[in-house]
Amino acid sequence: MEKQDSLKPGEARQEGPSLRDELLADPTPPPAPLLDESYEFLGDDDIPYESYISPDFASAEYELLWSKVWQWACHVDHIPEPGDYFVYDIGDWSSLIVRTNDGSIKAYYNACMHRGTQLKQPGTCGFSKELRCPFHGWTWSLEGQLVDLPGSWDFPHVSQESHQLPEMKLDVWEGFIFVNFDQDAEPLHKFLGVLPEHWKDWGLSDRYIETHIRKHLPCNWKAGAEAFIEAYHVRETHSTGQLGDEVTTQYDVFGDNVSRFIHTRGLNSPLRENPRTEDEILAHLSGRMFGDGEFNLPEGVRARDYYAKFVQEQMGKEYGHDFTQLSESLTLDSIEYFLFPNAFFFPGLSLPMVYRFRPDPESPDYCYFDLIFMRPRPSDGKAPDPPEVIHLDVDVSYSTVEGVGPLGRIYDQDTANLAAQTRGFKSSFKRGQTLGNYQEIRVRHLQNRVRDYLGT
Repeated sequence: MEKQDSLKPGEARQEGPSLRDELLADPTPPPAPLLDESYEFLGDDDIPYESYISPDFASAEYELLWSKVWQWACHVDHIPEPGDYFVYDIGDWSSLIVRTNDGSIKAYYNACMHRGTQLKQPGTCGFSKELRCPFHGWTWSLEGQLVDLPGSWDFPHVSQESHQLPEMKLDVWEGFIFVNFDQDAEPLHKFLGVLPEHWKDWGLSDRYIETHIRKHLPCNWKAGAEAFIEAYHVRETHSTGQLGDEVTTQYDVFGDNVSRFIHTRGLNSPLRENPRTEDEILAHLSGRMFGDGEFNLPEGVRARDYYAKFVQEQMGKEYGHDFTQLSESLTLDSIEYFLFPNAFFFPGLSLPMVYRFRPDPESPDYCYFDLIFMRPRPSDGKAPDPPEVIHLDVDVSYSTVEGVGPLGRIYDQDTANLAAQTRGFKSSFKRGQTLGNYQEIRVRHLQNRVRDYLGT
C-alpha cells in the first residue's frame, strides 16, 4: 500500500481486502449495484458545532430546508382505503395526506381556508368521509372541493374555485409516501437519484411494517443521523475496543442526495493479531440475530456462507418466501442507503430497517428517531395493518420492545454517546468537529447539503 503522504486527500484506505474483493469472494455473485463505487473528496474543514446547537441555525433549517425538501411522511399501508388520512408534521409545517374516493392519494396543507385552523390534529391518522374544520364547520371533500360553507350568504366573495384546498407536492416511491411543501420542488424521481435503479430488484414495496419505534434522542437531528452514517464507531462503541470486521466498509456518495455504506459481517479484520476462528465468527453472527444457539459448522465452510444459508432458510419458513437466490451480502451485510435529509433504507434480508430523524421543535438539542423493521409480505399479498408506534423516552432501552431481540442492545450502544456529544458541542474549546476524509464522507455530504439549502 502507498504511504499516506504520497496520496491525495481522500485516497487513503484501510489496509486489507476491499469490499469489492470480499463480495466477489462470496459463493453467490452480489447484485451489480453493490459493486458500484462512487467516492468524491468533499473537503476537510471542521464542521462548526453551531450548526447543531444554535436556535438560529435550527430556525433557518425550518424556513429554508424542511419547507423545500422531499421527505417521506408515511407508508401506503397507513391509508389503504378511501377516507383514510395521515397527518405528517415537521416543526410548524403540517401535511394532511388522504386516500380519495377513486383510490388516489393527495396531500393538502393542513389548514382551513377560513381562519387557518388545522383540519386534523398533529400526528394523527384515521378515517373521515370528508374534511371538516372543527372551528366553524367549513367542509371539503376528500378531493379538496369546498362542499359546505355554513352561512354562505355572508361569503359572496368565496367560491369552490377560490377556496379549494391547496394541494402540496406528493409522490410515492416503493410504498413510501413523500411530500414537499414547496410548490416549485423538482420531481421526486429526480431527487431520488440512483435509488430507483439500485432498488428496482430489491422489492421494498413488497414489504410491510412489522415494528415501528419512535425514540426521543438527546441530540440534534443531524447528530442523530450521523451516529448511524458511518461504521468508524463500531470498534469502540460496539466492540469495546476489539477489532471486528468494521474495516471492510465501503463509502459512496451518489450525486446530491444519496449516499451509502456497505459494512460486511462475518469476516475477520485484517488488523487482528489473533484472527477469530470460523466457529467464533459464527457465534458472533448468530448472537446478534437469534441469540445464543448451537450450530455445527461443517469442515471447510466459512461461517459467513453457512450462516447466510441458515438465515435464508429461517426467514423463508417464517415469511413464506424462497430467499435461497440471495447473495451472502444481501442476506447478512449492513447495506445502508441514505436519502437526504433524514431517511435511511436497508435492502438486506436480516437487517431490513428504515430510519428517519426529525428535529424536536422544542429544542435543537433533541430529535425524534423513527426505527422501522420491514418484512416480506405474505405470498397472498395480505399483510398485517401497520402497528401502533411505540414511543420510547430518552432513557428507555430499545430492548423493552418485543421482537427487537439482541439488536436492542446494539441500538442502545448506538445512541448512548449522544447526550455526551451534545454537551461536548457546548463545552469544547475547539469549536468544530474534524472528520475523516473517507470513513466520514457521508457526514460531510449531509452537512454540505444542509448548507446548500441554507445558502451558507
